[in-house]
Amino acid sequence: MTVAVVLFTSDLRLHDHPPLHAALASADEVVPLFVLDDAVHDAGYDAPNRRAFLADCLHDLDAGLRERGGRLVLRQGDVADEVGRVVTETGAGAVHLAAGVSAFARRREERLRETLSSMGCPLRVHDAVITAVAPGAVVPSGAGRDHFAVFTPYFRRWSGEGTRSPFRAPRTVRVPKDPGSLPLPSRSGLTGLSPGLAEGGETEGRKLFGAWRRNGLASYEDRHDDLAGDATSRLSPHLHFGTLSPTELVERAHAAGGPGAEAFVRQLCWRDFHHQVLAARPEASRSDYRPRGDRWRTGRAAEKDTAAWKEGRTGYPIVDAAMRQLLHQGWMHNRGRLLTASFLTKTLYIDWRTGARHFLELLVDGDIANNQLNWQWVAGTGTDTRPNRVLNPVTQAKRYDPQGEYVRRWVPELAGIAGPGIHEPWKLPGSERSRYDYPDPVVGLPEGLARFKDARGLD
Repeated sequence: MTVAVVLFTSDLRLHDHPPLHAALASADEVVPLFVLDDAVHDAGYDAPNRRAFLADCLHDLDAGLRERGGRLVLRQGDVADEVGRVVTETGAGAVHLAAGVSAFARRREERLRETLSSMGCPLRVHDAVITAVAPGAVVPSGAGRDHFAVFTPYFRRWSGEGTRSPFRAPRTVRVPKDPGSLPLPSRSGLTGLSPGLAEGGETEGRKLFGAWRRNGLASYEDRHDDLAGDATSRLSPHLHFGTLSPTELVERAHAAGGPGAEAFVRQLCWRDFHHQVLAARPEASRSDYRPRGDRWRTGRAAEKDTAAWKEGRTGYPIVDAAMRQLLHQGWMHNRGRLLTASFLTKTLYIDWRTGARHFLELLVDGDIANNQLNWQWVAGTGTDTRPNRVLNPVTQAKRYDPQGEYVRRWVPELAGIAGPGIHEPWKLPGSERSRYDYPDPVVGLPEGLARFKDARGLD
């Protein structure tokens, strides 16, 4: 009996899984393996919200495999060492893995290749599993250009590239009897979880997408920035953990057609765009992609402003609402992410890495490529072609939460203020203002804008 190992990482699904498909086609038995990587813990990447969501995903993956006659094998430790042990225990002839793009994923792949090579076991790495189009599959014309630094030309080329046909979930998965497995982790006992954290797993992800495809996709173009309407897909955690295939989502959106589907596919392309940038420039996870010579604020005043931002007590209701949503759900509306990031980096002039780190501590969809590069885009150190744009939180609030419903949901102490006046509580008469337990703005918008322009040397 021939045996192959499938190492699951950020692809915790059975539908459209090229490594699993290839392993089943080439071997009599397959070991579906997940390793709780000690290096992930040591690097601080296993934030409580993501650990809980991961536990859901692993339970659901195991259940899906058991329905097909198999099971998930769980190990913990160094990934290369644990995979090597499973290969030895089962006599596996190959290991299959989805390609990653981060520096962390590449080091893991190198270690795996070295370990398996010494054992005479090949490592088969599969592209276009975590993204719809593999990083590096489309590059600009011209010698030495290894990635697109601007989204629009990338989108044009990406749209013309096409995607492979998604694979169906396997009917049966035969697993050898030898490999032992640790008990699957669970949410119970985890501390520091956001109380409104969503449920993980492929079953939940497919159910969520199916319902949203029927009821939300058609209106996505018009409503995806509607903060109160909450009309986004909320699929980002499932894309991060790979419980949904971006390739399948692109195909099903195209099949639905219409402006909403086109807008959704464009957002999926943004995700691929950031992955191809990080694949070409892995240092962008921690260093400015395009340095602007920023001298970010530090010191006690900056620390106080940062604390107010994290707690949702900046005095700007729309910013505070979004930050409180993050605390409660481990997730934030896409427009809220833009507003809060712009406020921290440009109005408060705090280093984008501070905000990116805080988001990674809470976001269930905390993805290095998308989190870090979106923060850089907003901060003006990334790929934005207008790096000095500053989002005015009041203007944005009146546009995307015109009646203040989103603010009332997350900043209940201001719920008594009617209409759009909720966005500027500092303008209330003194007697009325004193009724609300809400702070004054940490900085005036004109002052913040002037400070940013001066720091960037702008007129």
